[in-house]
Amino acid sequence: MKVIAGLGNPGRNYEKTRHNVGFQAVDKLSESLRVSWKKEKKSQIAETFADGEKIYLVKPLTFMNLSGEALQPLMDFYQIPAENLLVIYDDLDLEPGSLRIRIKGGHGGHNGLKSIFHDLGTRDFKRIRIGIGHPEPGDSVISHVLGTFTPEEKKKVEESIQLSARAAESWLSAPFAEVMNEYNRKN
Repeated sequence: MKVIAGLGNPGRNYEKTRHNVGFQAVDKLSESLRVSWKKEKKSQIAETFADGEKIYLVKPLTFMNLSGEALQPLMDFYQIPAENLLVIYDDLDLEPGSLRIRIKGGHGGHNGLKSIFHDLGTRDFKRIRIGIGHPEPGDSVISHVLGTFTPEEKKKVEESIQLSARAAESWLSAPFAEVMNEYNRKN
């Protein structure tokens, strides 16, 4: 089994914010795979099969800073190892529209990843980072991540959301190292 989780915040107020690019990416993936979302206790989940393997798409409903609280019960219940988890999320340290794919790494100050590290007890899971850029001098990080993209940024970010969904879908039938090599080069 594999889990592809997009991080974000639930609710209409947050739909188009920078912090919700992970949700947007798994939404694009669910459209491509033609699967529907259902609400569970702490997540929205969509299920499908690829190459005979069960796939779970997940949008934690615990808010970004508690993402691990939604993922850990699913991973434990189905006994899914952390190396079969792919997390898609926003990254302040990348320019808007940039995309970076990694097998593992640190949290880079991202509270959603900190929560996942804590609740899963490991850093050994796959990631796709979508760049949202740094706040302007004097602006707070919270205002920035909960704000919306400028029209120029929006076009670039929409392309990276599409690309991240394609990369995640590629992982369903190809080794992650191949996906990483292919998609890191495209950006």
